[in-house]
Amino acid sequence: MGASSQTHMPSNNSEGAPRKKKMSERQPLLLQSDASDYEGSRGSAVRPVRSSPPDNTLVNVHSEDSLAVHAAASGSGDDENGSLDKSGYNPTHHRTLEHPTSNFDTLVHLLKGNIGTGILAMPDAFKNAGLYVGLVGTMIMGAICTHCMHMLVNCSHELCRRLQQPSLDFSEVAYSSFETGPIGLRRYSSLARRIITTFLFITQIGFCCVYFLFVALNLKDVIDHYYVINYRIYLVLLLMPMIVLNLVRNLKYLTPVSLIASILTVVGLAITFSYMLHDLPDVHTVKPFASWATLPLYFGTAIYAFEGIGVVLPLENNMRTPEDFSGPTGVLNTGMVIVACLYTSVGFFGYLKYGDAVKGSITLNLPQGDTLSQLVKIMMAVAIFLSYTLQFYVPVNIVEPFVCSHFDTQRGKNTAATLLRIILVTFTFLLATCIPNLGAIISLVGAVSSSALALIAPPIIEIFTFYNVGYGRYKWMLWKDIAIMIFGLCGFVFGTWVSLLDIFKKHTD
Repeated sequence: MGASSQTHMPSNNSEGAPRKKKMSERQPLLLQSDASDYEGSRGSAVRPVRSSPPDNTLVNVHSEDSLAVHAAASGSGDDENGSLDKSGYNPTHHRTLEHPTSNFDTLVHLLKGNIGTGILAMPDAFKNAGLYVGLVGTMIMGAICTHCMHMLVNCSHELCRRLQQPSLDFSEVAYSSFETGPIGLRRYSSLARRIITTFLFITQIGFCCVYFLFVALNLKDVIDHYYVINYRIYLVLLLMPMIVLNLVRNLKYLTPVSLIASILTVVGLAITFSYMLHDLPDVHTVKPFASWATLPLYFGTAIYAFEGIGVVLPLENNMRTPEDFSGPTGVLNTGMVIVACLYTSVGFFGYLKYGDAVKGSITLNLPQGDTLSQLVKIMMAVAIFLSYTLQFYVPVNIVEPFVCSHFDTQRGKNTAATLLRIILVTFTFLLATCIPNLGAIISLVGAVSSSALALIAPPIIEIFTFYNVGYGRYKWMLWKDIAIMIFGLCGFVFGTWVSLLDIFKKHTD
């Protein structure tokens, strides 16, 4: 869900180094798309912004100029005993931005990058955990995910000082942490970068499948009140408009689309909340704890909702006062507390209201014959339909440079880019057709890719980043990272397994 970093390496004496050339703004949202024109970004050294509001996946697309950063990182660890030259370099003093964001703007972008379809699935997550287990578990999950975001920001700052770079993106942080880590593992630095990029691709493709299915199921729920049609018919009807919309390559044309989607999402969530809070039953009508067998499904859905780690570095890199991003009362903690409270509230009251009858999206539980509830479903379906393009921008820009590199003429490149978009949209359509269980596919995407990016990658990056610095007294940082990594791996394995079982079971039924 950034613009390229400067690749020029200043001398070790940073005080006498000339000021860096002005770099493009690391825009946190696709709404600010002037600096990330699709065609322009492909022909220049500036990486296009990869942003995916309203969901949780703001990430960066790499271009060839980032290889210079990697080459610098490779050379930084060649000193005997792995000595690290920091020389008082402060990366935030070397960021020259055209339009830096204020603290409030960054907070709004952080909320927009974290709140999406996942919040509508939280009641289903509570069903798989139980009312009180879900209540406590969601707060713990939010705290762990927020801590992992802080870990990524701290590692980025440490590596920026070490490499004397103004900023790094997620994949570059992973690459540089390996390059300056244990000598025997530096050969795997490129592999680490590719793994992060691959999971970003998987995450976004998964989100696109969820979006496709979400729109179809909500439209079906409205029309079923008048005429029952198979959900696959809606998917087929959506395919062509989805392809046409995703042939738009210039992001600035999508600005009004994103604005409309945001407005519809806020209004739809507000009305949905009013339905949930009306005539609530007693807490004894639902289970306080579901079962150990369904707990991995809760993990997958919760981590799907909380996986907003991709927005962190682009937002922090674009702040006017980046020192206000971290800290106990910083922008990150403030935003994530709000997100955790919203997720917990929707999950708690949604499950309490509808009990075990709650569905993969809380909108599907709203009264079918009620005009206002039908309007909410249509609004949310339109909002997610329009947001699909913003989600889709991420995976297509990961694959497109590789595909277009096999063609020499501009006409060939344009044709290949068009065909690639059609193929990827059709691929997400086919996946949505094969897996009609919205709750299970959300849990699967969360368990597979979101857990890898939010819970497994940050501890590994921190362990490698501070390998030559130390892990503190009694190596507390190392033990803490290992514990979080084991937690993420357990969720990855068991969540993926149970989600697949749930998909195949309901598919055979």
